[in-house]
Amino acid sequence: MNAKAFSLALFSVVIWGSSFAAIRVGLQGGYDTGQNVLVRFLIASSLFLVYALWPGVKFQLPHKGDLLRLLFLGWIGISVYHIFVTFGMETISAGTAGMLVGSGPIFTALIAAVVLKERLTRIGWLGMAIGFIGISFIAFGSNGGALTLTNGALLVVIAAFASAAFFVFQKPLLKKYTAIELTAYFTWAGTLPFFIFSPGLVTTLQNATLEAHLATLYVGIFPAAIAYVTWATALSLANASSVSSVIYLEPAVAIVVSWMWLHELPTGVSLIGGIIAIAGVILVNALGRSKRVLSPEIAEA
Repeated sequence: MNAKAFSLALFSVVIWGSSFAAIRVGLQGGYDTGQNVLVRFLIASSLFLVYALWPGVKFQLPHKGDLLRLLFLGWIGISVYHIFVTFGMETISAGTAGMLVGSGPIFTALIAAVVLKERLTRIGWLGMAIGFIGISFIAFGSNGGALTLTNGALLVVIAAFASAAFFVFQKPLLKKYTAIELTAYFTWAGTLPFFIFSPGLVTTLQNATLEAHLATLYVGIFPAAIAYVTWATALSLANASSVSSVIYLEPAVAIVVSWMWLHELPTGVSLIGGIIAIAGVILVNALGRSKRVLSPEIAEA
């Protein structure tokens, strides 16, 4: 992965890592869970609309043959991911959510192995097994001292899988569209299902605290819009597996920001799970892939 791709991916991961604490601030400050998602993506969608209509900007319309793929990936990568993460954070800490999402590269490697037939070495499969053990520790340790799987942890695990699929399958579309065009299409498509949460939105906006409004505005501008553009740009410059490996830094950012902002830390069991999961991710990405020459399709993914 070249320096530019790494820098863009790192920027995205730092911004995304900070979003978990900001989302929690919005939820604690008066926003309903669904309305919090809707407002964030109304902001992001508006930003992309302003850009697309800005005088002098060349913004191509999507090809008819790509419409279904754009809609489906927008629903998976935006709608499913953000609904599940936000509802999951009703019952788990911001740091725990960050660690679960940071396990995404394990799912990326699994999808590449199953769907794209990318070969993993024995060390790669061992790393994947270690990663899933870590994910289990995080999830089962999210409920304080009780080793039980909470609904919130399960929702965030599903979100991490959806995000991994989104990152893998958007890569071919970057040959046809710029990163900002593609991110705009995904954002607009993914925002549509959020309108189900619109009843009562005006009342919520009137009653929420200023801190909640500012936190939600921040997530709408940076994690929901700008970071997706920089991530898509990184994907256009390097392969998805290499770029996705940077995500293992996201849990550390999420934990530090939630500790500084919310004075909130994951449980000891979850922290141990996070270390195990990151070790598995590193093992898969550093030593787990076959050195054989890959087909163009697999190499692209």
